[in-house]
Amino acid sequence: MKTTEIKIRALRDNETGFLADMLYEALYIPDGQEKLPREVIEEDSLKKYIVEWGKDQYDIAYVAEMDTELVGAIWGRLFSEQNKGFGFIDHKTPELSMAVKPPYRNRGIGTELIQTIAQAYRKKGVQQLSLSVDKANDASRLYKRLGCEVKMETDTSYTMIKRI
Repeated sequence: MKTTEIKIRALRDNETGFLADMLYEALYIPDGQEKLPREVIEEDSLKKYIVEWGKDQYDIAYVAEMDTELVGAIWGRLFSEQNKGFGFIDHKTPELSMAVKPPYRNRGIGTELIQTIAQAYRKKGVQQLSLSVDKANDASRLYKRLGCEVKMETDTSYTMIKRI
């Protein structure tokens, strides 16, 4: 049986629509709850993660590719105090978003994506990254294992930072 390799590479200009797919996939829905309609990513609180993607030097994205199929993505963006993301720390800390399609999870793809984007931001002089994750989301364990620390906590979510 042939083992297919996962390739991590930079998002191409013609693939920005995939970020919308992954933004929707990144929404945590507990088992047993009905999925949200796809249009939810058009809400202001979510579309800010992808609208006008690539206009800023700190808009950085990588994809995971398997046999020419995109199976995951990670991207980061700076937000302002006036236009905060869910994992906002400050205007100098890029906030990460990440998703891997369900059939490809638990294969180390998320780890590779985080390590790749952290290295890219480190080259730009960034000292830390942030993210928001639902406490019940299995990804929270991955983030902790990769050195993300809880900076803030609500009843349902963590805002985490990763020093790089």
